Amino acid sequence: MKNTIAVLAVSSLIALSACKKGENTAAADKTEALQPEKLVVDSVKVNDSVKIADSLTVRFTSRMLVFPTLKDKTLLDSIYFHHQGIKDFSKKGIEAYLDKDKNEYFKSVKTDSKDWLSDISYAQSWYANSQMNLVSTDHDFMHIEYVSSAYQGGAHDNFGFSERVFDLKNNRKLELKDITSMPKDKLEALLMKNLNKENSGTTDSDGDVNNSEMLLVDVIPATNNFYFDQKNLYFHYSPYEIAAFAAGDIVIPVSWDELKGTLKEEFKERMKIK
Repeated sequence: MKNTIAVLAVSSLIALSACKKGENTAAADKTEALQPEKLVVDSVKVNDSVKIADSLTVRFTSRMLVFPTLKDKTLLDSIYFHHQGIKDFSKKGIEAYLDKDKNEYFKSVKTDSKDWLSDISYAQSWYANSQMNLVSTDHDFMHIEYVSSAYQGGAHDNFGFSERVFDLKNNRKLELKDITSMPKDKLEALLMKNLNKENSGTTDSDGDVNNSEMLLVDVIPATNNFYFDQKNLYFHYSPYEIAAFAAGDIVIPVSWDELKGTLKEEFKERMKIK
């Protein structure tokens, strides 16, 4: 009888242990399922050139990022806002899109150059270049910088920057209103005040930053072309946007201290801003 009781007791312990192990495994599986899928980043690059005539060579270069783990179409449409024709966001789909874009660019230059190609008196190299740069993914905020440049004759090339920050937790592009409630006029006053804090290559005779001398506007707009780090909110302006081409692109920082009292609580907590 005692042996029977002992066997039953051991069997009960084994069953209880197995039950708890099953519960723990299920809980672990549930926790794992709740974790966001790890961001995977790949890229596609197209680089090609064509000689239209003895006097003109044209090059097309484009590098685009690919995000195999991102599935939300609204988010993806926002990430590829420069290329609304993309319907297939896979690596193969983006490769096909870029190849089509390249062929259309070459075709347009050939068509447009027919009437004036004979007027080019010396050999020229024209180009169109675009690229996406992944800058950071801190706190599930993905910062992408979009850079484009082109030369199609004239005194100099042209280039521009677009900065976009995406909220990967909520699958959307982050807007300025998600960061601060500061009134527009006060924020624009800070931008004017901080204009010369970042070096854009424009300096005075003493070597100090002096973007003010090249300024083309009376008010610097607080645009959605922004990004941030642990210290500042930054606004990025391309040539001619607020200043002469010689000033280059201009970045203006606004510190979190300057925005104190207007920062959105959810953003502040997520970024761990004190």
